[in-house]
Amino acid sequence: MYLTLFNDIYTNIFYSGRIFLYLSGLLNTLIIAFFAAVLGVIIGTVIAVIKVYAAESGALKPLSVLCDAYLAFIRGTPMAVQLLITYFVIFGAAPATFQIPIAIIAFGVNSGAYVAEIIRAGIQSIDRGQTEAGRSLGLTKNMTMRYIVMPQAVKNILPAIFNELITLVKETAIVSLIAIPDLTMAATMIRSRTFNAYVPLFFIALVYLSIVLLLTSVQRRIERRLAQNDQR
Repeated sequence: MYLTLFNDIYTNIFYSGRIFLYLSGLLNTLIIAFFAAVLGVIIGTVIAVIKVYAAESGALKPLSVLCDAYLAFIRGTPMAVQLLITYFVIFGAAPATFQIPIAIIAFGVNSGAYVAEIIRAGIQSIDRGQTEAGRSLGLTKNMTMRYIVMPQAVKNILPAIFNELITLVKETAIVSLIAIPDLTMAATMIRSRTFNAYVPLFFIALVYLSIVLLLTSVQRRIERRLAQNDQR
């Protein structure tokens, strides 16, 4: 029994350099997740600021309406459908080598909708007196947001941003829909060659779990550090 198990593990993970197929897929997974998270934070920050300004003054109301439509579409449709629309419709004429950038854009746009709500809630969690204090010191509205409100909001939103990154890492498992050789596709390819389902699938499950546990550990350390700073 154990000999068969070890033989299956060797055949599905190490034989004929298959471990490098997993590693290449893992690299693509991490690249897509990381840059999509960066893009999501940028989009989310812009949308959150627009919605906060529109709620306070109404000056950006038309942009706020467009942001609401974007949020409704992204949050109301499956990520897989958004990925397929981005690849086959929006970038249908793009070369095949553009697959990973397209995936980054699709996941980044999706993530931006959720990050926007996280950041908006973080900004609104800051006491209004902080804004009034900044304005009383002669700071403009933009300067008050940049130097007083946002630095405090970051402490509140950072754990949720890490959760979004963790979600992104797991969601990238569907990029095989557009033929990107990620970690999941590597397991699928090896499974089709060895006719063994449980070793490749359990192996990548452990890899995903390891990544999530590592990110969770980093998140907890940051939360403890922020808690210590608040106590000083």
